[in-house]
Amino acid sequence: MEYTINKLAKMAGISTRTLRYYDQCGLLAPARVSSNGYRIYGQKETDRLQQILFYRELGVPLNDIKRILSSPDFDYKTALEDHLKALTVRRSQLDRLISNVEKTLLSLKGEIVMTDQEKFEGFVEKLIQENEEKYGSEIREKYGNEAARHSFATQSWHTADDAEEKRGCLKMRDGLSQFNPNN
Repeated sequence: MEYTINKLAKMAGISTRTLRYYDQCGLLAPARVSSNGYRIYGQKETDRLQQILFYRELGVPLNDIKRILSSPDFDYKTALEDHLKALTVRRSQLDRLISNVEKTLLSLKGEIVMTDQEKFEGFVEKLIQENEEKYGSEIREKYGNEAARHSFATQSWHTADDAEEKRGCLKMRDGLSQFNPNN
């Protein structure tokens, strides 16, 4: 199937100006330009546009998208699987925030009691997820899986006192697990 710039833009929910910009910056060129000057996009370009829009939805800058899609290692199926994982994580985050807003409304109506910590649950989990994505592999490489697990678990406690209390509990637990009454 082939599409003019207008038809592709409408189908994708973007402007023709955006498609022209993608062409200008070398991200998405039309398959051909017709004799009357219309940009014509084929299946390959339609698939590439879908990838661009998925990456944009996930907040990836255009220069990075261009680099990713132009890489000889780029695999369409793997990219779609990665998009699915990232979007599922995002949906989960949104579900937590929606739940938080619902609980807050119930709390304002006096139907439930909500702790201050509960008010921030979705936000803290988002921070942990972002830190895992940014630093998880680096922390595991430098310090090991246990240190990474401990680091991210400690982040889930909302105050310094809570984190300190958790560290104390972990030390006590670790000390008890090493204790052998037969010695």
